[in-house]
Amino acid sequence: MRSDYLFTSESVSEGHPDKVSDQISDAIVDLFLSKDPEARVACETLTTTQRVVLAGEIRGQGIMDSDGNWAAGVEQEIEDTVRKTVREIGYEQDGFHWETLTFENHLHGQSAHIAQGVDASGNKDEGAGDQGIMFGYACDETPDLMPAPIDYSHKILEQMAADRKDGTAPFLEPDAKSQVTLRYENGKPVACTAVVVSTQHAEGYDSGAEEAELKSYVKKVVGGVLPRGFISDDTVWHINPTGSFVIGGPDGDAGLTGRKIIVDTYGGAAPHGGGAFSGKDPTKVDRSAAYITRYLAKNIVAGGFATKCTIQLAYAIGVSSPLSLYVDTHGTGSVDDAAMEKAIQSIEKLGGLTPRAIRTHLGLNKPIYRNSAAYGHFGRTADGDRFPWEKTDLVDDLRVALA
Repeated sequence: MRSDYLFTSESVSEGHPDKVSDQISDAIVDLFLSKDPEARVACETLTTTQRVVLAGEIRGQGIMDSDGNWAAGVEQEIEDTVRKTVREIGYEQDGFHWETLTFENHLHGQSAHIAQGVDASGNKDEGAGDQGIMFGYACDETPDLMPAPIDYSHKILEQMAADRKDGTAPFLEPDAKSQVTLRYENGKPVACTAVVVSTQHAEGYDSGAEEAELKSYVKKVVGGVLPRGFISDDTVWHINPTGSFVIGGPDGDAGLTGRKIIVDTYGGAAPHGGGAFSGKDPTKVDRSAAYITRYLAKNIVAGGFATKCTIQLAYAIGVSSPLSLYVDTHGTGSVDDAAMEKAIQSIEKLGGLTPRAIRTHLGLNKPIYRNSAAYGHFGRTADGDRFPWEKTDLVDDLRVALA
C-alpha cells in the first residue's frame, strides 16, 4: 500500500439537484414506512425547472390496494411531503419554488413477479430484494471512523447550510459543492493541499466587496472544519471558480435519484457496489446490506481489531442467505481476516445476515431515511442521534466470537 500520496473527495449540498431528488425519494420512503413498516418502496424522483416527477413501484397496507387504487388521502399526502421537503431545503426561487412547482405522481403497484421472489411464504424465508454486491468501510482517520477527505467535504457544506438557514450567511442559496484534497504521509492525512467550493449565491456576490465577503466566509468555514494546521499558505483555493452562480438547483440542472452514490458512501476511498440507497425500503439489500457492512467494518475498527477495514456482501434476488462475506483489513488487522469472517458468521444476533435479520438487528423498518439523504449516509448523526448502522455495540460480541 502507498503511504505518501494525495487523495480527493467531493460532497454536494442538500440543495444540489440530485440531492433534492434523493431527499424527496427518501421522504416518500419515510411516509410509507410510517403507515406500514413492511411497505415496499422503490421511488425515483426527477427534478427540473419548476417540476418534480415521481415514478416507481410500491406496496403497503393503508397505501395502495391490490388493484392499484390509492387509500383515501394518500395522494395528497405524497404531494404535501414533496412540497414540504423542497421548502425545508430552502427553495423559493422563480425557477424552483416549493409552493408553485408542478408535481406529477407516477408511482404504481409493485410487480407481482418481484413480490413472489422477495416475500416469505411457507418454509421460504424472505429473500433479498435484488441481486448485488455491497461494501462497507471504516478507518481511523476521523473520530467517526470515516475517510478524512469525504468527512471534511460533508462538514463544510453542512455548516454552510446551517449558516444559510439561521441567517448567518444570508447571501448563500441552497445549491453547493465542495471538494477537499489532503496530503497523506505514512498513510495518515497531514495537510490540505487544495479546496474547491462552488456555492449558489444572491445577485451581486460575484464581484467587488460582496464577492470578497463570500470568499472570506467560505475560508472561515473551511478553517473551522479542518484540523488545526491543515490549512497553510500552500493550500490552493478555488471558490466559485466559474464566476457567477445565481441560477442553480433543479433550475440550473436536472436532478435524479441515485446519481451521487460516491458522495453517499466513502468519497472513493473504498469500493461501491453500484446500487443507490435513496428511495428504497430496507428489504432492498442495496440499502440494508450497505448499512450492515458499514456497521461491521466500523465495529472492527472501533474494537481495535484493525485501523482500516473493507467488507463485502453479495446476494441473489429472492434468496435469503448472502452468497459471500469478505473481510479485508488491508494488512492492519490484529487477527486473520478469515477468522474475522467466521466470527461474524457465528454471532447469533446477526442472524446469518439475511435481509430480515439485518433489518431486525439495526431496526431499519422505521421512517429514518429523509435525514440520511444529504451529507452522506455514514459517519454522522441526524437530529442528535446516530443512525443505527453507526453504533459500535458489536465490539464485545466480536471479542467473544474471536476468543
